[in-house]
Formats: sequence, structure tokens, C-alpha cells
Amino acid sequence: MFYDTVKGGDFRAREANVYRLAQLSVQIIDQCVAQGVPFAREYGGTLTNRSFGGAQVSRTFYARGQTGQQLLLGAYQALERQVDAGSVTMFPRMEMLDLIVVDGVARGIVTRNLVTGKLEAHIAHAVILATGGYGNVYYLSTNAKGSNATAIWRAYKRGALFANPCFTQIHPTCIPVSGDYQSKLTLMSESLRNDGRIWVPRKAGDKRAPDQIADAERDYFLERRYPSFGNLVPRDVASRNAKAVCDEGRGVGETGLGVYLDFADSIKRLGKHVVEERYGNLFEMYQRITDEDPYKVPMRIYPAIHYTMGGLWVDYNLQSTIPGLFVLGEANFSDHGANRLGASALMQGLSDGYFVVPYTLGNYLATAKLAPVADSHADVSNALRSVEQSVQKLLAIKGKRTVDSFHKALGKIVWEYCGMSRTAEGLTAAISKIRQLRDEFWTNVTVPGSGADLNQSLENAGRVADFFELAELMCIDARDRNESCGGHFREEHQTPEGEAQRDDERYSYVAAWGYKGYGNFPELSREPLEFEYVHPSQRSYK
Repeated sequence: MFYDTVKGGDFRAREANVYRLAQLSVQIIDQCVAQGVPFAREYGGTLTNRSFGGAQVSRTFYARGQTGQQLLLGAYQALERQVDAGSVTMFPRMEMLDLIVVDGVARGIVTRNLVTGKLEAHIAHAVILATGGYGNVYYLSTNAKGSNATAIWRAYKRGALFANPCFTQIHPTCIPVSGDYQSKLTLMSESLRNDGRIWVPRKAGDKRAPDQIADAERDYFLERRYPSFGNLVPRDVASRNAKAVCDEGRGVGETGLGVYLDFADSIKRLGKHVVEERYGNLFEMYQRITDEDPYKVPMRIYPAIHYTMGGLWVDYNLQSTIPGLFVLGEANFSDHGANRLGASALMQGLSDGYFVVPYTLGNYLATAKLAPVADSHADVSNALRSVEQSVQKLLAIKGKRTVDSFHKALGKIVWEYCGMSRTAEGLTAAISKIRQLRDEFWTNVTVPGSGADLNQSLENAGRVADFFELAELMCIDARDRNESCGGHFREEHQTPEGEAQRDDERYSYVAAWGYKGYGNFPELSREPLEFEYVHPSQRSYK
């Protein structure tokens, strides 16, 4: 796992962090089993394993095709048990809108009650952010619509460095876009690539039904290009190859933006009942969404924005550059490098939360000298006033365009220029377009209602305002990194075979950006990456 993860991240992760993740992986599985996660088991009762993208060894524990969901349910239920015991107090329907920093140390947060609109300051000895990724900057992504970057972005504006913002992951196994009316995309589990074969017609423009295309007229392009890994290449490789065949005019479906994921051979070899046991819930979900039966016709899939490897910079103890601010899971940058292998997102979150931060936060609290902070403290009052002013500013614009129309337009720019492939010219154009759109947003957005009650337009407006600034930083980071690595594919930097070409001499570092004020160019700090055990080499999955 240690080797696969360092290699899968294209040697752009901290080796020490990845080693710790691999060390803790067995304890994480035991923790989840104890919490009631229904992992698949052998007939004799022992936990079973399967393969996953980027790995040739069956080392992945799973719960049918919904492992991530079951892990979340296990963690949620364990949390609710502590709430019932009185050891945890929950504040539902609250959104963090600012970080309270006193004498350079994180001492609390400002929240808005999403029902009443009331702003509140919560004073603390330390702050932990475990707020997920920023994939929704693209508008269409596999993330829940509530997922946003506001918590980490406001912390960035208070002085926390933001690391590797351009490292975003495209998931290859997503139901294709079907129209402009969609607000999100549906992810099909990567586990499907264990038994499904990915192909497109050999001839461009071939619009025949899949059962009319003979095997000799099909191109199983991943199996052809990567005979060792086949359909189980890492996500960035699978996604880029799917885009390439669609760009050649060989994509399937009405839009031509799709490839087939075909289970006919597996059904013939294993029997329908075995495939149903493994993936029945996923097949049912696909049929409900598309009205196509994947037992009879191949699924259609296309890459979509999924996970973000960038996030707030943290040290080995998960502390940001602001003392007292700890950042966990997808909200930090630490373990995945330039690409995430499947089956490791929730593993990192569980590792950070259950096995790392209890010790590192305890050490911080034991050694820090933290004077009491009153609610009337000037820094607390200033944070509250700053949030109130930003809320009133949004409400006062009273323009003519909806928040969603700006978000959609921003998403198209970022997807086009900072998506599956990037160029210096395109990124420069994207920065200019983002700035123009952002200027229009602040003069022409309409936010109906008031800040004194439930107002989802106001919530979304604040998040989209943050996405504008984050999108610009993503493009700046992508333009500055003149190499290709993992999910960051610069067209100018590729091997003769079209694979990502790193530049270890100049770019073997974590790019950590510091905020220098609205509209000003951010400041770049570099953390050199050192590899003691796994020596960087050209990634090959052939």
C-alpha cells in the first residue's frame, strides 16, 4: 500500500505521511469493524479482499459497491452514540464563515445559524477543520451540493497556507452529463472496473447499438495500452484515456462524451447471480437514472470531478501554519500527492481523526500557553463584524443574474481550462475570464430575501464568492507548475506515448500559497519533497 500510494500520487506526496497511513491501515479496518461497518467476508467469516485501481494485489476491504457510504454510516453512528452519552455537543444547521485568530493563534470560529441567520462566535482552545474538498468549484461534480470550500478558504484568508490547489482528481466511472439542467453528477463505484471491460468502437462516428458492434470492431483501449493493469489503471490514467478516445470522435451516447463499461463477459463467465451479488445495488441505481438495464446493455460512463488532493497545508502533526488550527481529511493536502488511488479517501480521514489528531492535538494543548479569550475581545468582535459586512454586501447588490448562473459559468471555465488537461495559454486565459466574471458577480448578482432567516441563495452566494477566488488560485498554481504529474496534466509536458512527464529537478515540492489581499498575487512557499525508500521513477502501468 505504501509503494502503490507514493507511486499512484506520482511522487508528489510526503513519503512520511504515506508511510504512516499504511502503518495505520490495519487499525483503521479494525476500528471500522468495531463500529459495525458490514465489510464483505469469506464463507468462513474472515474479511475478504478485492483489487482496485492502481494496485495489482487484492488488498482492498469493501462493502459491496458502497464501501464509502458504509464507512460514513459507521462513523456517523459512532458520533451519535457520543452525542447521546453527552460527551459531544452538536450544532446542526450552522455554517462556519470565519476563523477567529487572537495573537496569531486560532481561538475559535464565527458561524451563521442557517435557520435564523444569527451570527455567533464560538471561542475555543483549538480549531479542527474536517470540512471535505472543493470539487464543487467545477459546479458539476460527484460531491454533495452542500460541499464547499468556505471553511478552509476563510482560514486561508486569515493566514493559513493553501497547498497544491491545482491537484484535483477526475473519477473515470461516472454517469455522463445528460443536459444543462443537472446540478450534480452521479458516481458509479470504481469497484465496477474489477469485472467490467471498458471499450469504444474502433471507427470514429460509429453510432450503432453496442450489441451490433462485433468484438473485432471494438477497442478495449485500457487493456490495449496497459496490458499489466488493464481496466484497473489509476483514475487519472483511465480518465485521460477516456477523454482521448472521445476527442477522436469515438465516444458513445448522444453527446459522444462517454465510453462503454461492459459486463457481458463477466456475466457469461461468472453467471448473472454472482455479478448481481457483487454489484446489484449499483446496477439498480444505474437503471433508475438512465432507464437502461446494465445486465443487457453496457453502462455508459465518463470522467467527472471527484476528489481534491489540494487543501490547507499541514505539518506532520496535521497543524496548519496558524498555530492551533488543525486540518483533517480531504480538507488538507497531505497524503495523496498529485492523484488519489481508490479506497484511500475515507482511510485518510479515519486515520487523521481516530489515530493522529488525538495525540497531536493533545500535545499542542499540553504545551501551548493559552490565555482566556472573552467574547468582547477585539479580534472576536472584528471577525463578527467582518462576516456581517460580507453578508450585507451580498444582499445589497440587487443585480439581475442568479447565483447559480454565475456558478455554472465559473464551472465551465475551470473544467475547460483547468480540468483533465491544461496548457499555459489556456490557464492564462482562464485567470482573465475568472476575474471578469468575478467582477460582474460583485455588481450584478441577485440575492433575494434577507440575512435574518433561512436563505439558501445567501448561503450559496457566499460559497460561490469563495469559489471565484479559489478557482483563480487553482489556475495560478497549475500555470506555475510546468510539468505533468498525476491529475495535473499539462499538454506541453508529456512523453511520446502521451503519459504525464514530471520534472523532479524543478518541481519536486509542495506548492504552498499565502494570501496577500483581495486581487493581489499570492505568495509561493515551497516544501521540498524527500524520498528515502521509494525513489521517483516514470510511472508505468503497462
